[in-house]
Amino acid sequence: MKNTATLIDWKGMECIQLSAGGYTALIAPGIGSNVLRLHDDANGVEFFRWDENNTPDDIRNSAEVWGLPTLYLPNRFSDGVLRTSDAVYQLPVNEAAPFHNHIHGFLHKREHTVVAYSANEDGAWLRTAYVYNENDPFFQYFPLPFTAEFFFVLSEYGLEYKFSIINQSQKKLPISVATHTTITAPFVDGAREEDIRIQVPVTEKWTLNERCLPTGEILPLSDYDMAYKNGTTCPVKRVVDNDMYTAGMLELDRKPFRGVKMTDTASGKGIGYAVSDGYKFWILWNDRGEKHYFCPEPMTAMIDAPNLDMPAEKTGYRELASGEMFHLAQHFFTILPEA
Repeated sequence: MKNTATLIDWKGMECIQLSAGGYTALIAPGIGSNVLRLHDDANGVEFFRWDENNTPDDIRNSAEVWGLPTLYLPNRFSDGVLRTSDAVYQLPVNEAAPFHNHIHGFLHKREHTVVAYSANEDGAWLRTAYVYNENDPFFQYFPLPFTAEFFFVLSEYGLEYKFSIINQSQKKLPISVATHTTITAPFVDGAREEDIRIQVPVTEKWTLNERCLPTGEILPLSDYDMAYKNGTTCPVKRVVDNDMYTAGMLELDRKPFRGVKMTDTASGKGIGYAVSDGYKFWILWNDRGEKHYFCPEPMTAMIDAPNLDMPAEKTGYRELASGEMFHLAQHFFTILPEA
């Protein structure tokens, strides 16, 4: 089977389609380098929330809840305030009362540049980038130029995704990055939602207030939380509303595994979702539970982290000096039942 990387017209928008190792991926540089679709053609696994009837405008209008959107300045900042070690920034409040927060930033909505794409006998790949500067309308609130780079590799091992951000300002660049990962339900062709189970490496529970901001109280795991850790919870057909946890480790194939496992119990097929150690937290959400998707979201920093009166080693918050670069990586793959 020949691996390919192809520029295609998807309903009037240029996208890159990667095909390799039995997988197909559709990536939209014009909508934040979102992986609109990842499908295991050989095993009948649909990874991300996908609708054949969608248009590019449908995705743009709800960019957080389709595919694999990457968020810079993710989740919420109280009253839009972001305090760094050398400045205070007032971000627009784009979440209505009673929340009154800034939410999710801007990177996932921007038109990114295709740097290069190709394929060989090992797989297919795409590299994109976004240069953030005074030409971006958000710059009036957050005048810190940077470049974000995205690298996607598709192969028989699934989809590997690398993200980096480079501080090109003279001030400190706050670092909080997440993906609003939308896993479709059911994700196995012909399966049932109620057969899905998710295992998440939770270690402690962060409590949130009515504005979805951390209270500062951190709790040991309850029976409800342990169902995530043990892999016995169903992430759909019920409300999951911002369950927020410090990340730990699981095991996969008797090896340490930093990530989430999702299983269709009827077929035994599953999704493996590995992340690099820069992701310190997991937050779980499912849009009220009846929209046929759920979101295990890895985050590098706690909600509202730069504003919390807590040490950075607890909140995951960090800053980049001028010229400094920060790297992250993720990996999606099919897990097959043991023969």
